[in-house]
Amino acid sequence: MDTIASLFSFITTPVSWVIVQFHSMYGKIFGPDTGWAWGLSIVSLVILIRICLIPLFVKQIKSTRAMQTLQPEMKKIQERYKSDKQRQSEEMMKLYKETGTNPLSSCLPILAQSPFFFALYHVLNGIATGKTIGVIDDQLLASARKAHIFGAPLAAKFTDSSDKVAQLGATLTDVRVVTAIMIVLMSASQFYTQRQLMTKNVDTTVKTPFMQQQKMLMYVFPVMFAVFGINFPVGVLVYWLTTNVWTMGQQMYVIHNNPTPGSKAQAAYLERLTKHVTHHGKTRRRSERTIIKAIVAKGRDRNEFERKFINALNKAGLAAQTDGNVVRSENAAAAQTEDGTPTTGAGTAAPRRQQPKRQSKSQRQSGATKPADSGSPTSLSKSDEPEDAKPASAAKKAQPKQPGSGTRSKAQSGQRKGPQRPKSPSKK
Repeated sequence: MDTIASLFSFITTPVSWVIVQFHSMYGKIFGPDTGWAWGLSIVSLVILIRICLIPLFVKQIKSTRAMQTLQPEMKKIQERYKSDKQRQSEEMMKLYKETGTNPLSSCLPILAQSPFFFALYHVLNGIATGKTIGVIDDQLLASARKAHIFGAPLAAKFTDSSDKVAQLGATLTDVRVVTAIMIVLMSASQFYTQRQLMTKNVDTTVKTPFMQQQKMLMYVFPVMFAVFGINFPVGVLVYWLTTNVWTMGQQMYVIHNNPTPGSKAQAAYLERLTKHVTHHGKTRRRSERTIIKAIVAKGRDRNEFERKFINALNKAGLAAQTDGNVVRSENAAAAQTEDGTPTTGAGTAAPRRQQPKRQSKSQRQSGATKPADSGSPTSLSKSDEPEDAKPASAAKKAQPKQPGSGTRSKAQSGQRKGPQRPKSPSKK
């Protein structure tokens, strides 16, 4: 660990300078030689670094979601080129290039934070060995060696001998109890952070090897922290515990307000958003409009939770717009089809055209002469119907019958029109 930390000695001076500045501020409140002044200086260093890494964290979220979306395509490539690993790698890189996805983006916050972590380890190791480092002079070195956090010196480790701990003015029991508690808290926070990511913020409709890898990391990372933690000074444990708590809180915020589509967190978020929007009749925050805009833009590609959200708005007399706003509409219930297709125009769908029922020939012929239902208030009797409105068939039937004519015309009885030949005498 000392060898790795020495590789980042170039950043030791800036890190030590930031710690000293925070120490001078907290020293006026708690005293310059107290563990609170030095411990809070390390915590403040973590917060400052993590605030600077927020853009990388946002990029990490986008990259992780893009990788989840590409998992089905990646699986197809792996199955298609099973025997050709080189072609498989080429197709993977081509897919990443076409979609603008970088698999290493999910590791950017950890990679960017590593130099500060090892630089802090280098500073604390110098304090433990009594060497001035960076901007920490002899006076600050003596103050840091006197600082104790719950009875454990700032530079003490779990694996230190009792003689070394005694030189720092503490007992081996206090050091091991404090470091053991901090290692357990550090591993537990890492496990909880990874677990809430897997159980709440993963698209349950996509089953890929990527999910199995994340499940494995959920158990591997806490074990790694526990193994390496026994070699970390108390100050580094404070640093790593603080960054784990920050990551956990940051991730809880993202899951609560911007969950992954198709995840359980999205179902809970859309349920809360439905209650909020139906109560106020509009969206009140920019983040809400952004999510609604993305849902409307999906059209038929919406998942189950998004379709339920749109249908719930329609039942409440609301219609989602393409710009993310929600407006009141009396026809909102008809604005969406059952499969959740988007509305037309300003949130209302065009009315469907009703096709008339096809009638048979006999129904068409008899429909013109059939008297209207006497019980219907809107029907007209034959006497009330104007003459010019009567169909031609009705006018024909109204003419008096010629004597000798039957109920059917000659054309209807199957006889041919025109002059008839006289019957043969043999047939008489």
